[in-house]
Amino acid sequence: MARLTTLTPDKKGYLRILVIGGTGFIGSGVVSELRRAGHEVATFARHGDIAGDRRALTASAAQLHRFEPHLVIDMILSSGRQAREVIDTFHGRVPRLVALSSCDVYRACGVLHRLEDGPLEPVPLTEESPIRTTRQTYPPAQIEMLKSVFGWLDDEYDKIPVEQVILGTQDPVGTVLRLPMVYGPGDRLHRLRPLIAHMDAREDDFVIPESVAQWRGPRGFVKNVAHAVALAATHNVAVGRIYNVGEPQNFSEAEWAQRIADVVGWRGRITVKRDIDAPFDPRLAGNLQQHWSTDTGRIRRELDYRELVDVDDAIRQTVEWERAMAPINEARQE
Repeated sequence: MARLTTLTPDKKGYLRILVIGGTGFIGSGVVSELRRAGHEVATFARHGDIAGDRRALTASAAQLHRFEPHLVIDMILSSGRQAREVIDTFHGRVPRLVALSSCDVYRACGVLHRLEDGPLEPVPLTEESPIRTTRQTYPPAQIEMLKSVFGWLDDEYDKIPVEQVILGTQDPVGTVLRLPMVYGPGDRLHRLRPLIAHMDAREDDFVIPESVAQWRGPRGFVKNVAHAVALAATHNVAVGRIYNVGEPQNFSEAEWAQRIADVVGWRGRITVKRDIDAPFDPRLAGNLQQHWSTDTGRIRRELDYRELVDVDDAIRQTVEWERAMAPINEARQE
């Protein structure tokens, strides 16, 4: 089959799109947006439109082929082995494959977690910034914690070989999106919960260690991230490209805490103290001189990407969801 770099929709202009792992936190939003646009979408998951196990993709190949997708979006690639399996499954059958990656591929991530020697990386990080030279994404304890939260993540988790496999083939041709720290309704890491719990308890001060307070990293609201994925998947300009996804602002931790306080209406003080004088924060184990800020200009220029939900409304929706869960000061991380 000749390599196709453009999508060929049906007579009405719609596509058949297979979303692997399309029932979760981000995937469900991607599926909803694609269906609203009129595309025919099937999800592949344990309880998806096509039921099966992502860790045994080949066993479901016949079912997946019968759907005859124009495009595949893989939301839950964890390793190079899984990436090779999805390429083999759709070789000669699908012209394009969109894969979700992470900003943790950058060398800055390794420096932050003290897994990479050498100087700090300049920020903001662009799609051309150096990637890690080590193949250990996070400390082992953090990987085990993430595996307990995300069932699709395996022992080989590393998005670098995922990207190398996806972008290293021409059949199907790939697109990669590097995601930020994603928050919003359904966030199983409950990234905003500690702050909301403190503020709802009406405590007067929220103390942040100085090094943590100054640290900057990328964030994205789940609905906006889903929009970016759907846009890149259906845009022919995105063929063979890598895109950073995230909000244009890379707030410091102190600025982010204050933004949440303003939305919540909390009138306490965000207090920054010397690391030695502040309560213990596990983030101090990292090299917080290494920021993780990203530049998202490419996806905005090439695909005209814009957020659907502004930051304050995104925080408001997340706070409402957290408060609707179990009592916020009793809930544990899922």
